[in-house]
Amino acid sequence: MKFRLRKPSLKKTISARTTGNYKRRQKKAINPYYGKKGMGWINNPKKAMYNKVYNKISFGITDMINSISKTHTSKQITTNTSTVTIIGIIVVIILLLVFWQYTLALLTVFGLLYFFIKLK
Repeated sequence: MKFRLRKPSLKKTISARTTGNYKRRQKKAINPYYGKKGMGWINNPKKAMYNKVYNKISFGITDMINSISKTHTSKQITTNTSTVTIIGIIVVIILLLVFWQYTLALLTVFGLLYFFIKLK
């Protein structure tokens, strides 16, 4: 299991929102405890443990959008600094890698400026 961004799948997203509703209603009619919180630990503890760890160490695009939108309030706008920081660092790294020639030129210019300022 890796600590990473989950790959979004449009097919699985649509399937989870549509076809499962009928199946859940049928299972709920047979088993009144179906879908209750904590039932996964009773029915299949190995799968429940795997899912708990997986959901803790992986994240999706919708998770990032939801965490940012939940931190905004109507009176005061606040941001989730850890999410914004991570996204900012990723964007900067991508830009540095894409435009590596300009990055190298800027580092050279700033290095020379620093060197000449230190000489005085």
